[in-house]
Amino acid sequence: MRRGIFDIAQTVRGAATIGISGHEKPDGDCVGSCLGLANYLRDLLPDARVDVFLERPPRELVENIPGAEKIRSDFVTDVPSYDVFIILDSAKERTKGAEAMFDAAKRKINVDHHISNPGCGEINFVDPEASSACELVYDLIRAAGGEEAADPVTREIAQALYVGMVTDTGVFRFSNTSKHTMEAAGDLLTYGFDHARIVREVFFEKTYVQQRMIARAVMGSSLHFGGRVVVSRINREDMLEEGATRDDLEGAAAQLILTRGCVCSAFLQEQEENVYRVSLRSTGEADVSRIAGSFGGGGHMRAAGCTLRCTGEEAEKSILEAIERELSTSADETEK
Repeated sequence: MRRGIFDIAQTVRGAATIGISGHEKPDGDCVGSCLGLANYLRDLLPDARVDVFLERPPRELVENIPGAEKIRSDFVTDVPSYDVFIILDSAKERTKGAEAMFDAAKRKINVDHHISNPGCGEINFVDPEASSACELVYDLIRAAGGEEAADPVTREIAQALYVGMVTDTGVFRFSNTSKHTMEAAGDLLTYGFDHARIVREVFFEKTYVQQRMIARAVMGSSLHFGGRVVVSRINREDMLEEGATRDDLEGAAAQLILTRGCVCSAFLQEQEENVYRVSLRSTGEADVSRIAGSFGGGGHMRAAGCTLRCTGEEAEKSILEAIERELSTSADETEK
């Protein structure tokens, strides 16, 4: 039994309105956990209103996660105070327009697997050892009480949760994949959705513009600290030349860390003038969540992010200095 797990069915029993949200720029785990839980709660409480608030997800997630058409991306509601509000895969500060709704709710729940999140609810189920928020939602559903004889997991719920597990584990390649992760994923596969298509479309497929932007990121990268760190920066001018959007830069950081000999990568994307979103990846020798945290960001040991407000040159210099400090700290901790 996971530390902090609670009976979700009993916790929401009697609620007439339930709100759900996750972090800005939602990925597969965020969308999958929010919609997987929403579908479960709608089945559990057919008379309740369950609203999901997220920025519009990428096309491949909309097409592969059941219930995506019900997402309220305008963050507008006529409910003054939800009976229950649940934030998944995030702390409340990263939910964009949902934070005020969460604060106003009668009961607040936070479910997450980011080590940088101390928990922001009255009920917190935060376990950094979990592969994904979807794995935690799976555990909540399986552990829920109640007298219902029917299986609480449907094909739609299973597919939503599987998408999140696939994306956050890198198709079960990353070190956050545990025996329990594989057992949970194996159980979800029994519900009969096309898992091969999901893996191809959600994780591997890229548009032609995405491929070109990843190529630019690789071609414009540089090695540091004896080839142990690779850094790349994309400016708005680069994006305009290719007709690219922010979504077209997904996958660049993950591609950079695959460089042989590198233990850490940093990908800097200019979002507006002198505002850079930094995506950090690690093979395990550096805790990039500590690097991101030093700039007000967060994430996992091997994948994290933050935002810097300065020139590109200053941002790159600051990130390299922080990586150097982290590599030194990690080396000292290993020696002890």
